[in-house]
Amino acid sequence: MELLFPLLLVALLVPMYLGIRRQKKEAAKVTDMQETLKVGDAVITTSGLYGTVVDIDETTVDLEIAEDVVTTWLRQAIREVRTVDETTDETATDEADAASVEESVDQTETRLTKD
Repeated sequence: MELLFPLLLVALLVPMYLGIRRQKKEAAKVTDMQETLKVGDAVITTSGLYGTVVDIDETTVDLEIAEDVVTTWLRQAIREVRTVDETTDETATDEADAASVEESVDQTETRLTKD
């Protein structure tokens, strides 16, 4: 009975310590990513906006979100840097959608009248 209380404390404190340690590692990774941003990086903001870095200041980042449309964001608002693979995957799906075959009128009528 005397060992129950110390065991309970250890059982509660160890997972809490490990969780805090993991959070600190993740925060350090995000901070490092935000500090190493460079012009030309394709990024995603915390609000889900896709853009390309065109200018960097100590605390702010200018993102081009469309042709000749530049907005200013805090560095902390950058959630992740997109990789080249992600951009090529998006264009591949767009090309697949464009190449899809339209159904004929008969196929449409058959599909709509099926019970």
